[in-house]
Amino acid sequence: MNESRGEPTSSSPDPGIQPGTAVRLSRHILRVTAPNPGAMTGPGTNSYLVGAGEQWAVIDPGPADDRHVQALIDAAPGAIRQILVTHTHKDHSPGAAPLKAATGAPLLGRTTTHRHWQDPTFAADRELHHDDRVTVASGATLRVIHTPGHASNHLCFLLEEERILFTGDHIIQGSTVVIDPPDGDMTAYISSLESLLRESLDHLAPGHGTLIPQPQAAIQALIQHRLRREAKVLASLPRQHPADIPTLVRSVYCDVPPQLHPIAERSLLAHLLKLETEARARRIADSWIAPN
Repeated sequence: MNESRGEPTSSSPDPGIQPGTAVRLSRHILRVTAPNPGAMTGPGTNSYLVGAGEQWAVIDPGPADDRHVQALIDAAPGAIRQILVTHTHKDHSPGAAPLKAATGAPLLGRTTTHRHWQDPTFAADRELHHDDRVTVASGATLRVIHTPGHASNHLCFLLEEERILFTGDHIIQGSTVVIDPPDGDMTAYISSLESLLRESLDHLAPGHGTLIPQPQAAIQALIQHRLRREAKVLASLPRQHPADIPTLVRSVYCDVPPQLHPIAERSLLAHLLKLETEARARRIADSWIAPN
């Protein structure tokens, strides 16, 4: 990345996750990680402050944790004027309501009709659409990229001046995300990943983990990983006697610890539903079989 634009470079790597502490990533970006580590959140949910001078926005205010909301307010170099949400899962958006109450900043994002695992408190003051632009400050413009798949209302935000993409849970560092139907959709997820290959990007700023360099290679690797998993699904589908998902998950996700198989079953179902729409898998009651 071009150091003159104040962006991270290979000679100034990400200093690492420091929950509760503001970490400066560029002239226009600070990261504050929420203190909510866990199996589904990794080191915690990243909130980002983006802006310049006295004009700042927060991307993903995280869980409804008073300590984290106050940490964001304390870390902001200027006034928080906007609150943006990549999606409304419960580790990303519940902090929006208390942050709005404290700052008066409007909430920007998308709602969804699916209620499973969603934040019921989120109410957008401005509904965002693909290719919308949000001017945060001079030299800090965010372009909205609708990236359904992990969630139907998922958005990524591209800081155009620095070519840094805030990816929420669409792409995270060091792991893959669960695709949980019906809101999660594997066909949409892979298509959204492919669409990002057409973007000019320098770094990915994920919702969990550190900055990801070489974005195009990282995105392509993620697509290939999902397609390799799909190939295992196809290879595991029986041709005579249908198999249920708990049976299939043991072969398709044999590289995943058994205690995580209940979670893996959700992504397995997403793969099967994709293959069903392509006539490459057939459902019989609650079981699956290869088509004749």
